[in-house]
Formats: sequence, structure tokens, C-alpha cells
Amino acid sequence: MSSEDDDPIIQEIDVYLAKSLADKLYLFQYPVRPAAMTYDVAHLSAKIKPKQQKVEVELAIDSMSPNYCRSKGEQIALNVDGTTTEESNTYSTKLMDKQTFSSIQATTNTSRYAAAVFRKGELHLTPLHGILQLRPSFSYLDKADSKHREREAANEGGDSSQDEAEEDVKQITVRFSRPESEQARQRRVQSYEFLQKKHAEEPWVHLHYYGLKDSRSEHERQYLFCQFTGMAENTELVKSPSEYLAMLMPPPVEEEFAKPVCPSNVLSMAQLRSLPLGDQVRTLMKNVKVMPFANLMSFLSPGTDSTAVLRCIQQVAMLVQGNWVIKSDVLYPKDSCSPHSGVPAEVLCRGRDYVMWKFTQERWVERKAVAAVVKLPPEDVKDFMEQMSVTRINRGWEFLLPHDGEFIKKHPDVAQRQHMLWMGIQAKLEKVFKLSKEDMMPKKQTPQPGSVVVSGEQLVTKARENVRENYSVLERELQQRHRAQSQDLGAVRVKQEPLSDGEEPMDTSSSAGHNNAAVNGLYSDDSSRDSVNGPCLPRTHATPTQELRDFVSSIFRKHFVLTLSELKRLFNLHLASLPPGHSLFSGISDRLLQETVLDSKCKQILVPFPPQSSAEADEQKVFALWEMGDSFDQHRQLLLEIFMKNYRVRRNLIQGKLTQEFGDNVTKTDLDRLLKECCVSYGGMWYLKGTVQS
Repeated sequence: MSSEDDDPIIQEIDVYLAKSLADKLYLFQYPVRPAAMTYDVAHLSAKIKPKQQKVEVELAIDSMSPNYCRSKGEQIALNVDGTTTEESNTYSTKLMDKQTFSSIQATTNTSRYAAAVFRKGELHLTPLHGILQLRPSFSYLDKADSKHREREAANEGGDSSQDEAEEDVKQITVRFSRPESEQARQRRVQSYEFLQKKHAEEPWVHLHYYGLKDSRSEHERQYLFCQFTGMAENTELVKSPSEYLAMLMPPPVEEEFAKPVCPSNVLSMAQLRSLPLGDQVRTLMKNVKVMPFANLMSFLSPGTDSTAVLRCIQQVAMLVQGNWVIKSDVLYPKDSCSPHSGVPAEVLCRGRDYVMWKFTQERWVERKAVAAVVKLPPEDVKDFMEQMSVTRINRGWEFLLPHDGEFIKKHPDVAQRQHMLWMGIQAKLEKVFKLSKEDMMPKKQTPQPGSVVVSGEQLVTKARENVRENYSVLERELQQRHRAQSQDLGAVRVKQEPLSDGEEPMDTSSSAGHNNAAVNGLYSDDSSRDSVNGPCLPRTHATPTQELRDFVSSIFRKHFVLTLSELKRLFNLHLASLPPGHSLFSGISDRLLQETVLDSKCKQILVPFPPQSSAEADEQKVFALWEMGDSFDQHRQLLLEIFMKNYRVRRNLIQGKLTQEFGDNVTKTDLDRLLKECCVSYGGMWYLKGTVQS
């Protein structure tokens, strides 16, 4: 039997759309009372603001009711109107005998709501223009407070006749306001005070109230029925099946106004990576202003060609101290002006180019000296400085990022091209600002008298420079200490083995501008294997020290599973925590580090990575703590053996293997602890730590 026979049609009802009251029909709701308690009292007045859909209705209060407290009603009327008798009084009978109901919109979109009337087998629908909720208004209390403050002010002022004599002529200062900027106007228009003022400006439209059984109400109710029941007049409800289906499930329509791809203060990575590469670079630079090339590549999609990125970045940014700074004409387009002073974009670009050029010559810049040359308002000059530098006490403004000498070494052609561009900009600035050759020469950075605040990075850099200068003395001391002690001391520095094809070296150049070289990575080729404190020891002397063994043991007892890449990162962080100038900054190879791991009761887990995996070589080398000496060793070993055969597994598989091997002694708490120590969950699957690619 078909489904249509199971659900027969019992009755067909004709539906009509009435439009006579479509723009005037409101639904009133009274949420403070149940439906059974209606307001069956006299309605004294009503008024409406049509644009705001705001309604106020005055209802009489039954002052003769046994539930009405007359003394309270008289007291409220006295507080509101005082003892005077005026036409503007709220309560003319000296008794609170009425209350006001004020409305708020229950919803702003009433397109899905209609009033329905069923008559003689026909259903008539009238769209609602608004749905309003009416609640008691207590504005009379505000009026009572105002009266009270007026009486207190009158009592304090007294009735002295000398008040008028004491009024003396006062000087008035006339001030002329600045022209209002576009941003200030938008803020003012969106303010609460402005909206309240606009709402108050709309005049009230006074209405006549007719009761439920009034003849006029009966007449108006007839408009709820469709006046024309013929087919021609109800074309909205007479549709073909395909048209009716399209009304129920309309096809997706693109929005007329596209949403902003990247708001000024928020960057969505999903939206960003959907843009062309050039737009991605432009958007990032406009938001960040100053960025190293390595950071820029990290924001882009994995696998993005660095050569293409270099072509794009040179169109929107300039190279300053090895870092990229957004171009002035990109930040201040043509025909725009300063949001602070209204200075044209062309003048702003010249001033900002001068600040950028100064930072190509010097690490520190004084704002007063810049302002004296560019002759721009202080707000604009400060804006330039804050975009690319930070202020230091008694020193001036320091460039925001450390010098990226590694990028200059890696891309000398780009650096040379940028240098030629800066030479052209320098010649242009000389003409515009009429600068002499002495003004264009970089000044020697001399320490300011008085107290100077030096950052931690500067202290570390200075200490490392001192150690390099005194390397021979330190080397002799180190050899004497090796002979005197039974084991090597101190931390060791990871040194990169010669890389195979496809592996990427860790960035640890130790140029003067790189204060963070010891943190960011290791040296990648034999020509640059010197550690921060001097050349590393020969390979024959690079044996595991006790401090290296202790570090490896403690780090695996804390993390349990680590890739070689993550292990080197943690080791470099440990190395960076050592005091500057430490005599034990000696280099070791990746092989020595891995041998130390394997000697520390750890084991390499040969995880079968999928062929499409984007993991680097160091990320595919996974090590795990094999023996810890606790009751969980066997459970942990079984889990690691599972991951030697599977890149990812489900929880129930792990639980089944543990139950099969150890019986029902494995509790849920034990399994949770085991997974927390060694694994991470993603998409309902479990992976060893460090093997999930974001």
C-alpha cells in the first residue's frame, strides 16, 4: 500500500491574503499579566510614533477597588505634581488614578507573522506590521525625582533679595570648534546620545481608542477578510507547483554587498588564504605594517613558492634592516588624507618615507629631529614612529624588529635591488626637504647621559660579543676544566648534521643583528658551525655530557613522546635559558643527540606516515620513552607498538588490544592517562604527539 493511501486528505481549505490592514495591523502583547487577566478598564488615551513603532496607552486605575491603597495614591500624586494645580499635572485629581503602558518591539522582522481569521471554510491571512510588548511605564517616578531636586535647590538657595544684586558681569570665552572629521561624525551618529535625540525628535501621533465591542471596531475587523475572493485578486497564493517549491526552498542568492574579507582589526586565515597571493601579502602587510620574511611565509598556505612571495612583497613593502615595512603609498592611497590633521596623502608619504629611510641608516631615531625635517603635525609623526618602532627611555625610538641579516645573506639580489631603490628615495628626499650631505650621513650612536634602560636582548648580545673576543682565553680554561674533571660540564649546543635533499636547516646565524639566533635553531652547513661563543669542539670531543643526559631524561619523563624537530626546539629553549657568555656553548650533532636519546631508555618509533604527509624529515623521526620504571611501562610499550603499524588509530582499538593483553585490569582511568601521556586526538582518531600536521 502506498504512503498516499495511508495519509488521505480529509478537508481542503481555501486560503486568502487580505491586504487592507497590511501596513496598519499591530499585535499587542502584555507579558506582565496572564491571558486570563485582561485590562477591562477605560482606555484614556493612546499615541504612536510610526517610524519607531513605539506606542503609549493610558489606562484608568480603579481607585474604588478594595485592593487600592488611597493614601499611597495620594502620596504618589503629591510627589509627582506637588501642591500646585496646573493643566500640565500628571494627576489632575490629586490621586494616582491612571497608569501608562509603553511598548518595545518584540521582533524587528515580522515577515513570517500574520493574523488569521477562519470563516465559512475559508482562511484569511493579514500580514502583521509590528509585534509590540506593552509594559507599565514608571516615568512618573523620574518626574517625582526631578521635583524633589528642584525643591532642594530652592531651599539651599534661599529667598534672599540680594541674589539678583550678587549676579555680576562675567567674562565669556568664545571658542571656535574644529571642522568635524568623517570618523568623528560617524562616532557621533552611532552614539547612544545621538540615537536618543533622533528618537525624541519624531512627533507623537495621537490616536482614538475604540473598545472591543464598539461599532467602529466591528467595522475595522471586516478588513481582516479578503475583499476580493476571485482567483485574479489572489495571485500570491495561486502558484504552479514549481513556483510554490521555489517559494518554499528559494535558490541561494549572492548577497548584494559582499562581506569585508578582512576587517581592519581581525584577520580570518580561511578568508585570507582564499585570496590571490598578491592580495594576501598586501592584506597582511597593511595590518602588521612591519614583518620579517619568515613570519610572512608562516601566515601563507604551506607550499607557497617563496620566489612568488618575494615578487609580491616588493610591490607593497620596502626592506628596512632586513625586515619588510609597508610602503607609504599603499598605507596612504592617493586622494586620502590624515585622520588626525587632514594633511594630504602625498605629504604624508614623503614624511613617512623619510622616517623609513632614517631607520635604514640608524637603529635609533629621535622624534624631535624627524619632526624638524618633515614639518608635519606631532600626531602624524607619532603615528609614523609607532608603526615601525618602539620608544625607549632616554634613547629615542628603536626599530621594532631585530636586524634580519640572515634574509640579506640568503637573498642578496633582493637586498641589492632594495638598496638601489633607497638610493633613489634618498635623492628625492634631499631635494624635497633641502637636506645637506651632512644631514644624510648616519650619525654615530652615542650613549645618552644619565640612566639608560638596556633590554635583555642587548645584554645577551654584548656578552656574546665579549666572549667571541676572548675566545682563546675561554678555550684554554675549558681544556683545563676538561682535564681536571671526570665528566664534561654544562649545556651543549645542537649542531646540524649535513642535510639530505629536502631537509631545511634551522636558522641560527649569529650575526650582530640576530639576538635570537641561539633560540631559533642550529647551523646548517660546515662553513657556519661556530657556536655563539666561538668555534665548536671537533667531532671527536663531542661526547654526551651528564648535563645533556639529564636534560634528555627529564624532557622525556615530562613529554613521553617527541619528534626530533620538537626535541631540538626544546633543547634550544633550554640553551637560551643559560646565562650569557656561558663557557659550555659547544656544538654537537643531530646524531649525538639521537644517540643520547636512545641511551636514555628511549626508543625510536617508526610511525608509518602516509605518502601525502607534508612532515619534514625531523618531524618524521619520533622518539618515545620506552622504560620509565613504573607499572605503566608494559601498557606504554604496547601502545607504541600499535603506532609502529598504524599512523592513526581509534580509541576502541587501543582499548581492545590492552584488554586482550592485560585482561580487565585496565580501567578507563588508566587508558585516559596513557592516551594523555603519549597521544593527541583529532577528528575522532588518536595520533602520537607531534605526528598530526596542522
